[in-house]
Amino acid sequence: MFTIEQIKEAHSKVKSGADFPNYIQDLIILGVKGYDTFVHDGHVEYYGVNNYNVTSDEKYDEIKVAAFANKERFIEFLVIHQSGQTDYLTFCNHAAQCGIAKWRVDIIEMTCTYYDKSGDEILIEKIPD
Repeated sequence: MFTIEQIKEAHSKVKSGADFPNYIQDLIILGVKGYDTFVHDGHVEYYGVNNYNVTSDEKYDEIKVAAFANKERFIEFLVIHQSGQTDYLTFCNHAAQCGIAKWRVDIIEMTCTYYDKSGDEILIEKIPD
């Protein structure tokens, strides 16, 4: 089974959104099946086979997530981030401003789904191979 330390090692290679596909490949090797990232404090819940899961600590001071989602603006921020123009914390702040409460990466389906505070899906994107 994987550990938070192994995941941190894989994550240390990520400098921008452009590095995300390689990060996913590293997680696959570790046996991670998916994870949820919570925007308000950056903690992540990773899950694997047989209901195995581990949770990371908070990554930053709490940020307020807007009550309502702004999908169009979020997509603009996402494109900027994925092109490598913003760092992770900036992206999380942008996501919070746009009402994104969490995102779920499903490594089996190779999707990333963004949710609002009510748990409604705002955007589903395919993860590039």
